[in-house]
Amino acid sequence: MANYEKLNIRQKSVDLSVDVYKLTNSNTYLQKDFALKDQIQRSSLSIASNIAEGADRWTQKEFNRFLYIARGSCSELKTQMIVVKRLWYINETDFASFDQKIVDLHKMINWMIQRVWKNIKDK
Repeated sequence: MANYEKLNIRQKSVDLSVDVYKLTNSNTYLQKDFALKDQIQRSSLSIASNIAEGADRWTQKEFNRFLYIARGSCSELKTQMIVVKRLWYINETDFASFDQKIVDLHKMINWMIQRVWKNIKDK
């Protein structure tokens, strides 16, 4: 088993997912919008889950495939949070905080993809 639990990218993705769950479970508007709430939670959880699953695979190539999936889920979450903001479910300050966390995580995933590809090519 890979030691994926110590990866900073995995820890950040879990933190983001916890923040999303806290938001969706405490926000009155999102509590009533079951479809959007469910999709936001799934996207955030998918990021962390795919990073963990990919890191625990046997090859770097498999890990990279799961990183691409995690990056796609990150983009999904960003889009869903834009919808939440446009529906006035959250204020600009809360949106900006989530947006920054998502952008930072997206950058971390991109960096990890590049690093893993470099390891693959160097072999």
